[in-house]
Amino acid sequence: MKKKDLSKFSEILNNEKARILNHNEKNKNQDLTVSPDDLADEVDQATADLNQSVTLRLRDRERSVLVKIEEALAKIEEGTYGVCESCEEAIEVKRLEAQPMTELCVSCKEAEEQQQKAFA
Repeated sequence: MKKKDLSKFSEILNNEKARILNHNEKNKNQDLTVSPDDLADEVDQATADLNQSVTLRLRDRERSVLVKIEEALAKIEEGTYGVCESCEEAIEVKRLEAQPMTELCVSCKEAEEQQQKAFA
């Protein structure tokens, strides 16, 4: 992969990382607990529980994305970015533009998804 492309993807990944970290910093004071005094009835309790569940799932997903970003940035440093982890062929630039943290080329990802469907 060209240095120009690597620089572009590094910038994309770093920008996404900064966006997630800034979002988390802004929302870190968002309290996930709800005072019992604020819950007038069972519907309010159910809504509060749902909101808390969604918030926790979003935070978990953001943590996963940050790990993938760090792995992709490490691959850029190592010189292995853009190489499929399964077949070791080059991943197309268009795929990387759509999914900069991808680890698999299109055909290997499709094969993985077919295998997952077979076991589901």
